[in-house]
Amino acid sequence: MSWTPFSRSHDGTDSAPEDKEVVVVLNDFRSKTIKVKVQKKPDKMNEDLLSEGTHENESGFWDSLTWGLTGGQKQEEVKQDKEDVINIFSLASGHLYERFLRIMMLSVLKNTKTPVKFWFLKNYLSPTFKNFIPYMAKKYNFQYELVQYKWPRWLHQQTEKQRIIWGYKILFLDVLFPLAVDKILFVDADQIVRTDLKDLRDFNLDGAPYGYTPFCDSRREMDGYRFWRSGYWASHLAGRKYHISALYVVDLKKFRKIAAGDRLRGQYQGLSQDPNSLSNLDQDLPNNMIHQVPIKSLPQEWLWCETWCDEASKKKAKTIDLCNNPMTKEPKLEAAVRIVPEWQDYDQEIKRLYSRILEETSGTVADQPDVIRQPNTQDHKPHDDL
Repeated sequence: MSWTPFSRSHDGTDSAPEDKEVVVVLNDFRSKTIKVKVQKKPDKMNEDLLSEGTHENESGFWDSLTWGLTGGQKQEEVKQDKEDVINIFSLASGHLYERFLRIMMLSVLKNTKTPVKFWFLKNYLSPTFKNFIPYMAKKYNFQYELVQYKWPRWLHQQTEKQRIIWGYKILFLDVLFPLAVDKILFVDADQIVRTDLKDLRDFNLDGAPYGYTPFCDSRREMDGYRFWRSGYWASHLAGRKYHISALYVVDLKKFRKIAAGDRLRGQYQGLSQDPNSLSNLDQDLPNNMIHQVPIKSLPQEWLWCETWCDEASKKKAKTIDLCNNPMTKEPKLEAAVRIVPEWQDYDQEIKRLYSRILEETSGTVADQPDVIRQPNTQDHKPHDDL
């Protein structure tokens, strides 16, 4: 008897149900539904169905599925590929935030020694950005990929562009990226990185599917705006931290294994139809789900923003986020120049590159083919708005 704790068959494939090797022929653009039937063996009832394998050279069902969907590449090779690149997800809407996004990318590349691959949501990127990014990739030697995902018809629709983008930050993490990607870092467009992000990618999440940084509480004059210290949030969190969504790391393998995406979408479906719920969707939803989808709190220095953190803690900051300030309402461009000394240097470097490209392409940035992956398918509060 094999060690595998279950027997299985499959429908909707182009191979016999009892075959171990599954053949699927894709001959049109319609979706293909494959049903995998599993049943635990009598002597393996206590084994984990999605076990990663407890015996040497053994792998579980999830790893075998990953192996099949990555083109038959050996797991050792896939693992090596994952260890050699840092995958960073970000999104932007509008030319101002695309400007911030390019500067964020440059700050990552200046401080991170490990090869980087950026993943961008194509849905809201301008043609200018999409035409410029191949030249930037060539100049700074990074990989990039545009992902595209249509909001499911069965999931409650958002009508405001800002809230749609917040939804894309958290609702579809399990389907946006290929199975070969084990970890993804989300970095907000209006953020400056001052450290090697390899440290964040390799941070021990202690079994949690993702890690977020809590809101700072050291700037005392902002105490009146800390909504999470009273009312619903104080009761719900029960002493836990309320986390900010500007920076987080996701263990996609664990995230998918516990069906975190389905859990988040289910909770979203139940709450989002109430206009008084999920004021800040991408923050409220994971914080509200903390009992079902645990959050590992990252050390405070991973995210510093002037709104919530005092000046003394700035020198330890690994990233600086240009959080909105509900007290001063200072424009973000002004805040960037004032708060982050290196921001203008990065901005000027990007402008010089863009000007050079315009000259080389006779005044227009030539159209470039897009690299696209089509995946399978309460109270008002301050937020780092897009």
